Amino acid sequence: MKKTFTLVFLAIAAVSYAQQTTITGFSDAAKELQTEQAFDASLSAPYIGATIKELSAFPHNLGSPGSKAVAEKILQKYKSYGLDAHIETYTVLYPTPKTRLLELTGPTKYTAGLKEPAVDGDATSGQANQLPTYNAWSADGDVSGQLVFVNYGLPEDYETLAKLGVDVKGKIVIAKYGRSWRGIKPKVAYEHGAIGCIIYSDPADDGYSAGDVYPKGAYKSEYGVQRGSVMDMVIYPGDPLTPGIGATKDAKRLDRKDAVTILKIPVLPISYHDAKPLLEALDGLVAPRDWQGTLPITYHIGAGAATVHLKLEFNWDMVPAYDVIAKIKGSEYPDEWVMRGNHHDAWVNGAGDPISGQSSLLDEAKALGDLLKTGWKPKRTIVYCSWDGEEPGLIGSTEFAEDHDKELQQKAVLYINTDDSGRGFYGAGGSQALENFMDEIAANVNDPETNVSILQRKRAREVVNAASAKDKAEILSRKGDLLEPLGSGSDFSSFLQHLGVPTLDLAFGGEDGGGEYHSIYDSFDDYRRFKDPTFAYGVALSETAGHAVLRMADAEVLPFDFRTLYTTLSKYVTELTDLTDKTRENTAMDNQLIKANDFTLAADPTKHEQPPVAKAEVPALDFTSLKTALDSLKKSSDRLASAWTAAAQTTANHDKFNQQLFHAEQQLLGDGLPRRPWYRHVIYAPGFYTGYGVKTMPGIREAIEQRNWTEAQQQIYVVSKKINDLAWFLTNASGM
Repeated sequence: MKKTFTLVFLAIAAVSYAQQTTITGFSDAAKELQTEQAFDASLSAPYIGATIKELSAFPHNLGSPGSKAVAEKILQKYKSYGLDAHIETYTVLYPTPKTRLLELTGPTKYTAGLKEPAVDGDATSGQANQLPTYNAWSADGDVSGQLVFVNYGLPEDYETLAKLGVDVKGKIVIAKYGRSWRGIKPKVAYEHGAIGCIIYSDPADDGYSAGDVYPKGAYKSEYGVQRGSVMDMVIYPGDPLTPGIGATKDAKRLDRKDAVTILKIPVLPISYHDAKPLLEALDGLVAPRDWQGTLPITYHIGAGAATVHLKLEFNWDMVPAYDVIAKIKGSEYPDEWVMRGNHHDAWVNGAGDPISGQSSLLDEAKALGDLLKTGWKPKRTIVYCSWDGEEPGLIGSTEFAEDHDKELQQKAVLYINTDDSGRGFYGAGGSQALENFMDEIAANVNDPETNVSILQRKRAREVVNAASAKDKAEILSRKGDLLEPLGSGSDFSSFLQHLGVPTLDLAFGGEDGGGEYHSIYDSFDDYRRFKDPTFAYGVALSETAGHAVLRMADAEVLPFDFRTLYTTLSKYVTELTDLTDKTRENTAMDNQLIKANDFTLAADPTKHEQPPVAKAEVPALDFTSLKTALDSLKKSSDRLASAWTAAAQTTANHDKFNQQLFHAEQQLLGDGLPRRPWYRHVIYAPGFYTGYGVKTMPGIREAIEQRNWTEAQQQIYVVSKKINDLAWFLTNASGM
């Protein structure tokens, strides 16, 4: 109670927003607000709850009968709302498990159960046709070897192992879920020579250390398992056999052996119940203190007596992916599309992920249908998309985007994405030119619990969590909210990072924690108890995304402001120069210590650690071209802002100007990132070793992190050119 009061107090005190009387891009704000109020009145928490229950009533993974049934239910809902809807079907590769065997073969025997049991009070947890616990895109394999504990399985963990003299080559590793996307763990293991990978959820991260376990509480029980894709999506998402093209029935396909996003070693997720006997069997060095979990054992690293046998076989089937597409044709600009998407497929029943977001999306579509009945029509075409195959690798959205690439680059004004959602705080990421646009919306949506705006509540949380007085002052002085840069992990990726379509990703959460993620316990019973019991935050999501749809569809002048993009890019360049300087300083310091033989471990034969090797010095990188490009962008974005203001004060036709505004993002598309050309946006991409986590200016940043100085300099020139291209484009758009 005290914490909630403090947050509300800070929220009210942090910043005061007057009742909205103007809306950027509209000459008649009152009319638009009236439309939004009518839209809001049609939204219904009970309807969202009923839809979650209906669509999560049975398993519906990609390629299953349940997937088709859910797609058809969604199709009929769209049609009943008055939208013009159809299903687009793609034919994609999808592996499901045929054989799963994990055995501890020494020094004792144990066979993993690999089973999530049904629980009382969860009506769907014992259903038939639920996908077993597995990682999609693992390789088939039958391997045996010594077991090694690798902490979270990140590159830095292998650096620690090397210092400790532990080699995983020819061995099977066991890693904890967390700290990165799951697909990074087997990828890094394979790069270090491991022949198999096991991933488990440690209760320190996802279990009884956080609170009571399911069904008593929300957190992961000892038998819960996180299914999930381990596709190497940082190379490209979507169907592995059709990179860059839509997976239509007759599409030209790669041979499976040539699909680089399919892993080369077997990978299996397990529960902490099944992990405990494996970890107990490990001997060798005691794991470092920060590697220890909270199972009642001492964690050892292994590479000794503990051996395991891992056998996995999969059915590599071609299956249909059902994308449900619904449209409301624009009355004035039918060839300008405002797009809204959320996936409908789940690993099992998926009440939270993704049906919570899907149900909010459907409630939006229903409310738009109600507006249509009053005679309202949007100026621009509105396209609602319910994607299939997101869970195995963003498949449905990627295949649609690749299949319609040229049309989308010509017509798509904005893509607005959601996924799972729950009780808590507003969160938003996306194209920085839309920050002011989202600020206006978030300042006018009420938080269901605190009765202040969702923007105020988010700001209050940031103030409470600020690491320093300086950070707190910066938050309080900031005019609006910052849109987070987007990495990967949901269906926005193809639109933003491959096609250059302006993008938003919206969600609520932070007070809906639990361990049901990608398990059989992601059920309606779990959701209504622990995630969003009254479905009020489902309504808040519908209001937030729905207002974004309405405003972008009906704006006279599209509300893009590239001055905020300039500010963000300037921050990224500062980060890169600081990263280079810090790397140089650390390298010099480390090498000086090595030269002075200050590493006592190197001289102590009783220690197992290996002496470090000196690194090459960091050369001077020339950021001049990048800073010059930013100067040009500042001037052009300022000019465009003046032109935008002038346009908004006239009643002239703004069609050409608007098209230049929403096509501007495409100027930041290049020929593709090094070693992964599918990702064409020079500002945003998932990190090569972070997966979901974003890398900004990734070509430069990752080259610095990998100490590839020649490539870093090359990428500085590449990014500089694209920023200059954008600056020139904005100058032309402003007519100055």
